Amino acid sequence: MKIVKLEARPTAWEIRPGQAVDGYGYNGQVPGPVIEARAGEPLEIHFTNQLPEPTTIHWHGLRVPAAMDGTDDVQPVVQPGETFVYRFTPSDAGTFWYHPHTNETEQLEKGLYGALIVRDAAEPVTDGERVLVFDDLKLDRNGKLAPFGGLKQRHDGREGDVRLVNGRAEPELAMAANHVERWRIINASSARYVRLSIGGRPFRIIGTDGGLIERPVTVTEALLPAADRLDILVGPFEEGETLAVEALRYDRMTIGRRGTEPFATLRVGPAAPSGAVIPSVLRAIPALAPADAAPTRTVKMSVGPSLRRGLDFLVNGERHHQDRPVRVGELQIWDIRNSSLMDHPFHLHGFFFQVLSVDGEPPAFRSWEDVVNLPPRSTTRIAWIPDDRPGSWMYHCHILEHHQAGMMGHFEVVREGATPHPAAHRHAHAHQHHH
Repeated sequence: MKIVKLEARPTAWEIRPGQAVDGYGYNGQVPGPVIEARAGEPLEIHFTNQLPEPTTIHWHGLRVPAAMDGTDDVQPVVQPGETFVYRFTPSDAGTFWYHPHTNETEQLEKGLYGALIVRDAAEPVTDGERVLVFDDLKLDRNGKLAPFGGLKQRHDGREGDVRLVNGRAEPELAMAANHVERWRIINASSARYVRLSIGGRPFRIIGTDGGLIERPVTVTEALLPAADRLDILVGPFEEGETLAVEALRYDRMTIGRRGTEPFATLRVGPAAPSGAVIPSVLRAIPALAPADAAPTRTVKMSVGPSLRRGLDFLVNGERHHQDRPVRVGELQIWDIRNSSLMDHPFHLHGFFFQVLSVDGEPPAFRSWEDVVNLPPRSTTRIAWIPDDRPGSWMYHCHILEHHQAGMMGHFEVVREGATPHPAAHRHAHAHQHHH
């Protein structure tokens, strides 16, 4: 059993030499410490809240018991001064992350996020590995966090002009020529999409949200919506090269539009011998269902005007939709319809799914996901099977402002013959009032 101590507390967050922001950190740092775990080895995380407000920790992408998912639905929030122990055994190797699920719009922006890496015996051998957490910050002209809120931020989600990797503004990265590195990339932004390019050069995707894919896929760019992860192989490059690690222009149909923007610079130093061994087949991922499998439910995500709030972000026509339960072991085929005119990253808590099709077209490769981008006016068909972890779960848009504004569904996972939990409805309403 591995024990990790985490403490959330106000932190002076140095985003570049000589410039600090008053934020929050885990163990006094942004991002929080990288938690290393092994698949099948139990973890205990002793979490203490030293913030001036309540918080929780959601273990994003991890298949944890429902009671450990870190949402207001499944646990009492951790009050200032209190400690809560999270206990779970990671079952899947991959790149995951942790962040609050209480007042997320402010707590994540202030710096509460960190990576959790789970390893097993079947990892490809590379010359080096780095965890790169992408984020952005919205500061005012005095270099302090800009105020939260406003209709533009409610519509677009909060985007900032300071682009960060591992909590630092546009850092320089160095690697040896001839080397092949594994980069584990996490997009921890509130709303920003990163259409990743590394100097326009080819890189190989080897893993997504749920770990390794079947075989490496060579691309020159890849889209990471908010909360998404990607494991890629970078290099080999020539000595003396300088490459821009940047987000290419991506129009997600928001009020504010962005061009290509730099996140970091990669400088290639003297050559070193490579010991990288990348198998042509990484693992097998059996298909859960054919692309034309009949849907068992439709989840409709929409945006509509609201007299009281200006805009409402809805699931099946309501804020904080209470969806019907799913039974353990029963194949789920969900059609997720985005009827709005903008992109939304859909996140399912606690379970991985396979994307079967987007508007009838199959994805470029089969993978396990917990976040998928929903293009405007599109239908994304996913397949997943609830394993034996009954309890309250949720799915939502991971643009934090949309999720807070109600673009979320709650549902129960129930065992065969069990009746759904009667408190589910009450929870959803409590959550609505909480916001």
